[in-house]
Amino acid sequence: MRKSFYPKMAWSGISHNRKLYIPYFFTCIAMVMMFYIIDALSVSSVLVRIRGGETMQGMLNLGKWIIGLFTLIFLFYTNSFLNKRRSREYGLYNVLGMDKRNLAHIHFWETAIIAGISLAAGLIFGIVFSKLAELWMVNILNGQTDFKLRIEGSAIRETILVFLVIFILILLSALRKMTMASPMELLRSEHTGEKPPKGNWLLALVGVVVLAIAYGLAVTIEDPVVALAWFFAAVILVIVATYMLFIAGSVTLCRILQKNKGFYYRKQHFISIASMSYRMKRNGAGLASICVLSTMVLVMLSSTICLYAGVESIMRERYPRDLSYEVHVSAPKYLNEESEANWRQLMEETFQESHLTASDVLEYTSAFFYGKLEGHNFRMKDELIDMETNESTAFNVDEVYVAPLSVYNRVTGEKETLNAGEALVAVYGGSYENNTDILSIHNDIQLNVKKVISNFKAIHMDGSVSTKVYYIFVPDFDEVAEKLAQYNMAQYTTENMENVYFKCYYGCNLDGSDDAQMAAEGILNNKFAALNASQQEGIDYVRCESYAFNKESFYGTFGGLLVLGILLGIVFVFAAILIMYYKQVTEGYEDQSGFVVMQKVGMTKKDIRQSINSQILIVFFAPLLLAGLHLLFAFPMISKLLLLFGLNRTQFLAMVALGCYLMFAVFYIIVYKMTSGVYYRIVSVNNK
Repeated sequence: MRKSFYPKMAWSGISHNRKLYIPYFFTCIAMVMMFYIIDALSVSSVLVRIRGGETMQGMLNLGKWIIGLFTLIFLFYTNSFLNKRRSREYGLYNVLGMDKRNLAHIHFWETAIIAGISLAAGLIFGIVFSKLAELWMVNILNGQTDFKLRIEGSAIRETILVFLVIFILILLSALRKMTMASPMELLRSEHTGEKPPKGNWLLALVGVVVLAIAYGLAVTIEDPVVALAWFFAAVILVIVATYMLFIAGSVTLCRILQKNKGFYYRKQHFISIASMSYRMKRNGAGLASICVLSTMVLVMLSSTICLYAGVESIMRERYPRDLSYEVHVSAPKYLNEESEANWRQLMEETFQESHLTASDVLEYTSAFFYGKLEGHNFRMKDELIDMETNESTAFNVDEVYVAPLSVYNRVTGEKETLNAGEALVAVYGGSYENNTDILSIHNDIQLNVKKVISNFKAIHMDGSVSTKVYYIFVPDFDEVAEKLAQYNMAQYTTENMENVYFKCYYGCNLDGSDDAQMAAEGILNNKFAALNASQQEGIDYVRCESYAFNKESFYGTFGGLLVLGILLGIVFVFAAILIMYYKQVTEGYEDQSGFVVMQKVGMTKKDIRQSINSQILIVFFAPLLLAGLHLLFAFPMISKLLLLFGLNRTQFLAMVALGCYLMFAVFYIIVYKMTSGVYYRIVSVNNK
């Protein structure tokens, strides 16, 4: 045979089946484009020069491999639609004299054509749109860039390598299936259909139980750290349950509908229900895939949009003032007026040098420890560790501050008064779970709780923003602090292993630009570094930080998550559209002969349309509804996970999630109307 024979046969097969291959081409091109865009952004020299850019690039570098893995799985899945539709054609070639080697050559050239066009077009579009994506990300980071179009050679090489591997694996899988099939099997495969799975009731019941377990995990877990640990397990359970319900449960539903004589024996229902029951295993897998992809889109978009929109709120929770410093000392005796005056002088001198004016100054001393409230007693972190195993008996601990009552009055503007031995308790990020008027610390320090304030705005936090923060305000702070210092000395032989930390905090807002504030922070860090180097007695360490300095890092993190969420959402939407399209095409060709027969016995085009609409109402909107149910039950866990990032705006998250679902529902309906039109044209092509 001439060398050009196989490429011509391959191209002829693709062109004759363009209804199948054009959407496949578009999807492959989109996947290549998305992979290149994310890869190019992850190595962009422009982003790396912008503050927060490195953080964003780290997230994108992870995202490209997620897209690569998903593309491999998805293209394998969609290739089964193509192979089933083309199998009769390959079987005919085999019967007419072509052996499996000849068919393998045709398959090879078909894959090569698809890979070549997809890579060429995808890289071209990727290079063009990568600049728009770069400008978008620079805008998120409040940076500057030129409008020069850059081609990232490493991203091109990596994209080509990844997708060549994907297409080679797809080719090998197709060749294996074709080699194992006989000519008659290939000829009949298009009309074979898939038998309903056995044990439908059992699998459906297992699916319900698994889904109930996943929902239970999502709504019962309260601790954000525990929620993170169980999140991926819950996701896997939901995916498994979804496939069980659609594959087995949908068959069961069809059988229930068939037993309903009044419903089943209607001309608009009879063909749809009968055909769905015959091949629901494949139909169910496709619907389950659409449901899972839809849920992924909704969860990613709602969470990333919420995080980015709430970045300012998150930052102000973590950094309530523009600039602050903390001096940690080993004992309260080092928190004296002379030392505090010296530290304050460093701040004031720096502001003068930087031409900045401080306002809204908050200055206080406090004792701080990590612990857990058990009953009316705070157990400290070391008390929650098994000394034999060195393992903590508490999965997570809370932050506890002991501060003078005057601090509370300055922050809130109140004029609370307390007697000796009394305390005012304020809680941030949760509720106070002690039902008694007595509060103790390691069963030694006893305090009478005069008042409890919930939802208290945190003054400052040392640890994770997801933890609950307790503030214990006392009128006799020096006495309480001394008892805590004695506890440190009783537990450890050296002052360098304290369980309770004593510190002086100074925070203020500044009137200058971000650059001026960051410059001031740099000067202060140098001065405090020199102070540490002088080994001033009692100082453990000094921490100085500013809102301006950390802003870019936060925007880089949450901006990267937003960009990644949107790009992954686009990829998943492409996948869902392609599955919808192929589902309608394959079902259209399988149902075509049935509708021809039914029209010959009296079924009109109007009846055909009603039958199609019946199928839409019964089956195809199930993924959208179940995706909404998944999102609803996932909401508590998502809100807990967002607490790890510092976002405590449940109502805002609910509004964003609802908005995303409604917009996606509109989009879903539009896409389905378009794809159902393809189905109608196929089944009615011979019904004129």
